[in-house]
Order: sequence, then C-alpha cells, then structure tokens
Amino acid sequence: MQGASALPPAPDKPIDPARLRGAWDDGKNRKQRQRDIAEALGVSEAELVASACGDFVTRLSGDFRKLLPRIPEVGPVMALTRNDSCVHEKIGLYENLSFDGHVGLALGTDIDLRLFMSQWKLGYALREATETGSRESLQFYDKYGAAVHKIFLRPGSNRAAFDEIVTAFSAAEHTPGEQVESAVAVNLSEPDAKIDQDGLLNAWSQMKDTHEFFGMLKQYKVQRTQALRLAEGGYTRPLPPACARQVLTAAAELQLPIMVFVGNRGCIQIHTGRVANIKVLGDWVNVLDPGFSLHLREPDIDRAWVVVKPTSDGVVTSVELFDQHGENIAMIFGKRKPGIPELPEWRQLVETLGVTRNV
Repeated sequence: MQGASALPPAPDKPIDPARLRGAWDDGKNRKQRQRDIAEALGVSEAELVASACGDFVTRLSGDFRKLLPRIPEVGPVMALTRNDSCVHEKIGLYENLSFDGHVGLALGTDIDLRLFMSQWKLGYALREATETGSRESLQFYDKYGAAVHKIFLRPGSNRAAFDEIVTAFSAAEHTPGEQVESAVAVNLSEPDAKIDQDGLLNAWSQMKDTHEFFGMLKQYKVQRTQALRLAEGGYTRPLPPACARQVLTAAAELQLPIMVFVGNRGCIQIHTGRVANIKVLGDWVNVLDPGFSLHLREPDIDRAWVVVKPTSDGVVTSVELFDQHGENIAMIFGKRKPGIPELPEWRQLVETLGVTRNV
C-alpha cells in the first residue's frame, strides 16, 4: 500500500485522458495500486478509471438502486468499502437488499451494508487483464471522484450474469475521461461555548437506540469528535492511537466476536464475527482472515475514544477511530443485535484498553 511514483498533472489544467491511461498502465506494470496511481498524479480515482472508457472500462448509467438488486445474480463476490485510512473487504453474497428513498440496506449473512445512494454519482465496469487472468469489477464513485463501493468477481461468480448487468446499465457514451467536482473543506462546527452541553448530555442519557446518536448531534449542532470530547469522563474516554492494534489482537486471542464498521460518504460496510489472523506490516494493521480482510493505516489515527451509548437493551460500547480532520476511520463494537444485550466479555476487553500496567 505504498504511493505511486508518477508525473504530477499540469497545475492549470486537467491531465489528458490518454496521459492518464499511460500512467495507469505504467503503474500497473510496477504493481502499483489504482488508488495510489491516481493520488500520485493528483487526480481522482474516477478520472483515472474513466481514462480507459471504451477499452476495458465500460461507463455505467441509470439508477444504481436498480442495479444493486441484480448483484445476487452474480453469486459470490468480494465487496470493498474504504476511506482514506482503512480498507474493508468481505466475501459473500449480496442478500436482502432494500431501499427507502436514497437509503439502502444489504443484510446478508456476510455482506452487510448501509447505502447512501444520493452519493453514488459515477459507475464503471472493469474487465482487467492480470497475470492470473481476467479480473472483473463494478466500481462506484461520488461526485468528487472518490470511491464509495467496489464489487469484485470471485472464481465462483457468474460472469454471464455480470455481462448481462453491464449491458443493461451501459451508458450511451464511452469517450475516455470524466469531469468531477472539486471537494471544498467546510467547517460546520460551533465553538464549545455555543453548545448546549447540559442539553446534549441529557439527550445522550435519554437514548433508547444507537441510531438516535446522529440525530442528537444534528439537533445540538455539534460535530462528532466535539461531542465525544464534551462527554469525556461521562460517556466517553480518550484512548491512545495504538488501541486499534490492541483491540483487534485481544479480540483474536479471546476469540470474541466483534463488529467492525468502515465507511465513507456513500457506504458503510460491516463485519460481524471473530477475527483471527492479525498482522502488522509497516504502517498497516491488518486482519487477514478467510472471507474478511481489514487494512488500517495506524499513523492516520489521530484520536480514539471509548464511547458508551444508553439503549433499551443496556449500554452499547464502541471504540471509535478518527483522523486529524475529525473524519471517522472505523468503529468497533462487540457483536450484538437489537434486543440482545452487549457481551460482557467485550465490555471487559474495552476496560483494559489504554491502561498502563507495571511489569
């Protein structure tokens, strides 16, 4: 997961698609990853992918809420959701898809997703030649060209079904290149002095479901990390960044089932179950298990918190990781479902995090 080495774009205009395509081919020959090549070139990943439209990339169009319910036809696939600091990969079937307006759910045994379809602006089907054969995927991006979700075929996938879906949702225009919007950082946070801290903490104490948390933040116009800081000593406890490695290793040693949430603007992907094979490779803390892989860039963790939320089933405890901009990297819970209390073993594990012991 190292950055690519390539020529930067001209400072006053976008790179020509042909030049992007050449840099992509060169990067692949040097075993560099698609996202890393785009980053080194100073373009979005969608712009890089679209440089091969009309060749091994097919531009998709239409309502992606109608495309996703056809993915079960393809059979087993690998679902990938990531943000700047963490990659979450699950192998399984897309099952039990439903949509309520622009919000969707996929509640499969293995592939568990929360979908925010208003962010899904661009889509492509890729048929890439690799040393081990053809690699097919569907890749979806937001209006800024950042990946929201990717679906990769597996050896047991139905490639004929994949081809039918691509044909059904193929765009009329396949000219190489893509126009994306420029992301502008917006600081919506209020100073602490303007926050009704007593009201916030009282509302926090009255929660009956974890899903009420986002609405509470919106009601009190408080950013998530700001709320966690204001609740410190009551509902939150700060942790050192190394807690991510510690919690995954401890869960593996205890064979304790956990839930790992990783998301971005358009998708949240969830793993529920045990983790076993934890490997630290350079800056990356990895889970390398059959059916589930996680790649977490440890230096990106700027802040971490234990967060306690009251619910009608008792308290729910999470470990939440954030980057230097306050963006959520990942959240880890003990395995649970509505109506089932939190595992006491999980709560005991969390109590040990960040605690220094004399040897």
